[in-house]
Amino acid sequence: MNPAAPPTPTPTPTPTTLFLARHGETVWHAENRYTGVSDIELTPRGVEQAGELGAWAGGARLDAIVTSPLTRARRTAEPAARATGLTPVVEPELTEIDFGVAEGRTIAELHASHPRETAAFLGDPAAHPLPGGEDPKAAAGRGAAALLRLADARPGGRVLVVAHNTLFRLVLCRLLGIPESEYRRVLPGLRNCAITEVRVSAGAPALMSYNVPTGKAG
Repeated sequence: MNPAAPPTPTPTPTPTTLFLARHGETVWHAENRYTGVSDIELTPRGVEQAGELGAWAGGARLDAIVTSPLTRARRTAEPAARATGLTPVVEPELTEIDFGVAEGRTIAELHASHPRETAAFLGDPAAHPLPGGEDPKAAAGRGAAALLRLADARPGGRVLVVAHNTLFRLVLCRLLGIPESEYRRVLPGLRNCAITEVRVSAGAPALMSYNVPTGKAG
């Protein structure tokens, strides 16, 4: 009787590396105004930050660049595209969350005009979106699904994804099993053009680094 053949080992999936980068500074960000779906241009400092991201991208061995459809993200990706020779792909599901009545306003202005709604939002931003705004949990779902699709389509690839501060933090909560209500506390705001590295293997994401300036990102 011949001994049973040993089982064939299952090959380890090659992970896809996603480099998440918030776009460069805009006028509204410089003034600390909520900037969601409004299409705001970069400041001169934002253009400079995009150039720094482009310099990083030139040595990052990227296979693809994906951006939000909003102008500030597409402009931020342009230096990276020039440095790598890659043509950015626009992913509509990576647009920033709609902040409703908060668009273009500061938190002080919101407290003055909508005190109860603002207090509820700050207490639990996932359960109490601002009036007229997008459901944060829905935004987390669409953004997380988009990133997982990107990873699935590029096994073993290295992809720069340029999008937005609140969307990325909500998505990271969804991917890592953190309640979306905690995104403001657990994941402090992303620096403009800093790198957050996520590796996805067989649909399972892992956070490798968070909010690292381009001069230090691997």
